[in-house]
Amino acid sequence: MMYKNQEGYADPTAGQALANIRREEKARLGYMPLVYICSPFRGNVENNMRNARKYCAFALSRHALPIATHLLFPQFMGTKETPQTREMALHMALILLTRCNELWYFGDTVSEGMKKEISRARWRNIPVRHFTEDCKEVVHHV
Repeated sequence: MMYKNQEGYADPTAGQALANIRREEKARLGYMPLVYICSPFRGNVENNMRNARKYCAFALSRHALPIATHLLFPQFMGTKETPQTREMALHMALILLTRCNELWYFGDTVSEGMKKEISRARWRNIPVRHFTEDCKEVVHHV
């Protein structure tokens, strides 16, 4: 992004200085990529939420900042799902997904909601990584 001065003219020197400051700040603070955690919610909700917490801890152990909307949204939307709350939650989740650097999905079971999230990530060219329920990465050969 080109930095412009008060008059609107390009100012590459100031732009480079600001870029250097941002880079140094990331290095000092320890940059953490934002990772969207994708795993089942429906069904055995208690167990699925426990698993999602485990997956978030795993992501954090890999120096990633995890975002698990299926842990966040029930805190204020409730765990009792209606078609309207499910649609709203998925809509909000897809918005947050667009801010993430990667999507990590866990397990062999891919729910309808997960399919939509994975599809959106791929459509947005967000890297998608697959892990087992035991947090071992699955390498897909193309």
